[in-house]
Amino acid sequence: MQKQDSINVLGGVLSPCSRDPLTGFFRDGACNTCPEDQGSHTVCAVMTAEFLAFSKYVGNDLSTPRPEFNFPGLNPGDSWCLCAARFLQAHDEGCAPMVHLEATHQRALEIIPLRLLKENAASE
Repeated sequence: MQKQDSINVLGGVLSPCSRDPLTGFFRDGACNTCPEDQGSHTVCAVMTAEFLAFSKYVGNDLSTPRPEFNFPGLNPGDSWCLCAARFLQAHDEGCAPMVHLEATHQRALEIIPLRLLKENAASE
């Protein structure tokens, strides 16, 4: 699998999202992507209790540890490379997490308009 260029939604170099917990499709701490990343794990989102509850409700439990996958479970305040479609779904339901724009891959723009990402931008 070959990574696409590491460019963020603002046109700059993609910043790291999180190393603790270690995130990303490639588990490299950044929201890098490639054609094989069918879920487009490209949005660097800051978890909230509301979003984690929503994600669990719609079938993607991100808060429960899964040691067999070396996944610690996420807590409010953790940053995570979120699927672009899940972010958009959460936005439509009124519970979108905040986003680190510099760490969100430009591929997210194939699904999410930049104005929505900017509306949910976390203070850096």
